[in-house]
Amino acid sequence: MAPHAEISSNDGTASERISTLSQPQLLFIDGKYITSSNNATFPVRNPMTGSVLYDCASASKADYETAIENAHSAYQTWSQTGPSARRHIFLKAADIMESYITGDAPEFMSQEVSATTHWVRVNVFATAGLFRETASLATQIRGEIVPADRPGTTIWVERQAVGVVFAISPWNAPINLTARAISIPLLCGNTVVLKPSEFSPKSQDLAIRALTAAGLPPGCVNVLPTSAERTPEVTEFAVKHPKILRVNFTGSDRVGRIIAGWAATCLKQCVLELGGKAPVVIFEDANIDDAVEAVVFGALAFSGQVCMSTERVILHRSISKEFKEKLLKKVETIKTGNHLEDPTVSISGLFTSAHAARVMGLIKSAVGGGANLLAGDLQVTGAKGTIIRPHILEDVTSDMDIAHVETFGPVILLSEFETDEEAVASANDSDFSLCGSVFSKDTMKALDISKRLRLGACHINGPSLYVESTLPQGGTGGGSGYGRFGGMAGVEAFTEKKIITIARPGLKLAL
Repeated sequence: MAPHAEISSNDGTASERISTLSQPQLLFIDGKYITSSNNATFPVRNPMTGSVLYDCASASKADYETAIENAHSAYQTWSQTGPSARRHIFLKAADIMESYITGDAPEFMSQEVSATTHWVRVNVFATAGLFRETASLATQIRGEIVPADRPGTTIWVERQAVGVVFAISPWNAPINLTARAISIPLLCGNTVVLKPSEFSPKSQDLAIRALTAAGLPPGCVNVLPTSAERTPEVTEFAVKHPKILRVNFTGSDRVGRIIAGWAATCLKQCVLELGGKAPVVIFEDANIDDAVEAVVFGALAFSGQVCMSTERVILHRSISKEFKEKLLKKVETIKTGNHLEDPTVSISGLFTSAHAARVMGLIKSAVGGGANLLAGDLQVTGAKGTIIRPHILEDVTSDMDIAHVETFGPVILLSEFETDEEAVASANDSDFSLCGSVFSKDTMKALDISKRLRLGACHINGPSLYVESTLPQGGTGGGSGYGRFGGMAGVEAFTEKKIITIARPGLKLAL
């Protein structure tokens, strides 16, 4: 294919591109799929087998400049579009997204990120729901009238779109988190330049395909997959670009800190949802069976590769033995294996062999340092070394790395407490602040405890892994980042308040 070869509909506007897994993935700029300016590509591999799935175009700084300029141009008209038109696009995109469950979504996610059948369905239907919730906000972007002390003056405060938003979305919930990164900014009248993960460009492109097929105008969203080698250079370029007015990033705290640093040099606002190490506090009066169900789901869904995954379970000493027995029994029933060979497995491979080696290294280091291994075989299996069975540890001490870093794997750490103060101190003993849970039949006590936990979300008698599109998802600083996605909090993040005053004729001003 020649440099900057384009794929578009006959009338020059973008139409839905029905992709197959083996086809090259291209950049998407101004409503057209094109190669990179220098024809650079990178291979996208199946993490379970190591085989190359397809070649993906790798965007250069020149491509980012082109995309940003196109987004800036599209903003001039998109920002003037009425709410009903925007609502219609998101509602139509939701219906289109649901159709992908019998189309490309299962194959793309299974092959790119080792997604199980359950995780594919979660992504597709949660994304359709997100599009519909976004549509519902179209007429909720409101200002306010403010009384004026100055005679003959009217003041109102209006919410306006800011311009071009640079969004970076991850591989672990590739469709849903891509949709989240772009939907509220677009609904508010902004345009978006999106950098997807190099591990899942085709899965993430499904969100773009749905919106484009639903009628989103060219240039409103531009997608620039980039090789790992080029990513630092082009990301810094985009974050610091004068026509990028907001940045949102979902990913690791390590990368989030770098992006925040770049943004700080030009005083640019960010929404950063970063890591997590969710605590679950279980009191002596808790329903143990419910708590076990919630912990297993919260810790092991998608092999623990979710920022909201349960990592720390803090047990009242009086119920610790019963909980452990039931937890171990439940974990034994969780089917682990190669989802390509057995689609009924609940836990399949991690997203790279390097990540699996890192997770196992944390586990072995803790066990070598004296932690007690209650479940797990200390093995990494699979053709490329990506499959890890659930591992449960106790007696983890504060000097162990696993006590503080986000494992992002199927790992559960157990500890005990006697007093409420000990429980709160243990839960708060982390740089992460995204979410957690409290279990108690005394819901008022649980509510009081939840208020003392430094968390962006606390779930009472439910799993840590839970969010809805309307909720202001995000951490309270530290390793979990700052700013909020979702609902009206998202509207506030991606709009600007403008003060407008009107003075009646004949205003008298004294010096």
